[in-house]
Amino acid sequence: MNKPMARLRRWTATAALLALSTGAGLPAGAAEAPIRIGEINSYKAQPAFLEPYRRGWELALEQVNAAGGVNGRKLEVISRDDNGNPGDSVRAAEELRTREKVDLLFGGFLSHTGLALTDYAKQRKIFFLAAEPLTDKITWEQGNRYTFRLRPSTYMQVAALIPPAAALDKKRWAIVYPNYEYGQSALQSFKALLKQAQPDVEFVAEIAAPLGKVDAGAVVQALADAKPDAIFNILFATDLTRFVREGNTRGLFEGREVVSLLTGEPEYMDALGGEAPTGWTITGYPWYAIDTPYNRQFVADYQARFNDYPRLGSVVGYASLMSIAAGLRKAGEVDTEKLVDAFRGLEVDSPFGPILYRALDHQSTMGVYVGKSAVQDGKGVMVDFDYIDGADLMPPDDTVRELRPATE
Repeated sequence: MNKPMARLRRWTATAALLALSTGAGLPAGAAEAPIRIGEINSYKAQPAFLEPYRRGWELALEQVNAAGGVNGRKLEVISRDDNGNPGDSVRAAEELRTREKVDLLFGGFLSHTGLALTDYAKQRKIFFLAAEPLTDKITWEQGNRYTFRLRPSTYMQVAALIPPAAALDKKRWAIVYPNYEYGQSALQSFKALLKQAQPDVEFVAEIAAPLGKVDAGAVVQALADAKPDAIFNILFATDLTRFVREGNTRGLFEGREVVSLLTGEPEYMDALGGEAPTGWTITGYPWYAIDTPYNRQFVADYQARFNDYPRLGSVVGYASLMSIAAGLRKAGEVDTEKLVDAFRGLEVDSPFGPILYRALDHQSTMGVYVGKSAVQDGKGVMVDFDYIDGADLMPPDDTVRELRPATE
């Protein structure tokens, strides 16, 4: 062999070793390539909740990647807006899967878009973590192998409110709800569970309002005409703001107890300011008063990063991405079937405390804060609250098995 050829072969071998050590020349999908995660949500339709939610998962993404990523790979999130429309949700999912080549999906806010993504995950056999949609069908009637859910379901949220509602010992109840899947599900759960706890209860009015288009004057008048002893409110976001303001103006809440889903979430309470209701029994996130190490650190990190305080959406976004990172670590690789198996029984810490994704129905045990509404310094807050662990808000396992189709 002549000397130039020998030098060429030594250079080629050295270059090959250098390429292996730096990742240069490796095929797509090699360990150094990021794990691509698709995220879909209704940012334009529900900005009050979803802008803090986006910040939450962005903070988690930064923290995971700063710590070296997962299994030697960084995470990358590719996000799409579904305009609050189930059809757009599915189209976004298909584009993320086929064009962007994402490895898994997460997100969803409204229950009907969440159900569309749940079905998409089943049909395409792609992992989907439903971050926010509350409808029970996601993990029960329409549950499938590839779908998990982080937030407490509608049933769980309502179940957390039943003991204080029953303790009011009010016989005549009226209910106002947004007329779509979440509202209809919450209505049925409240009626069934309160009837169990208080057999003599009567439901004297059920007022349905179109989502995002409540006629607050008509709703308040209908409730007043029914002369209830207590009101169960399921409205949220701008519908809640209009309802509370109109009810305050007309004196609807004077002398009446009100039990209300989601009202204590800062994204909704903040919009009311000094007009926030007082003395209502509510669910929410009193970030300013939860004195646990994890929540204190989360609040500090969030404030340092965004110069703002977290909302409930911030927790949901953060815990969703952290759950995905934990599941990927446990799976050991980006494989859909292995990731599904890893999530069944997965334990994750969160600002709400430790949670577990149940193998039985893929529902996490994230719990619910229940307390009273108040106004302090011209701002609505949550006081006298307790945390109810999600594991204590589930129906019996046999009931879940009857509701959920065989998926394995």
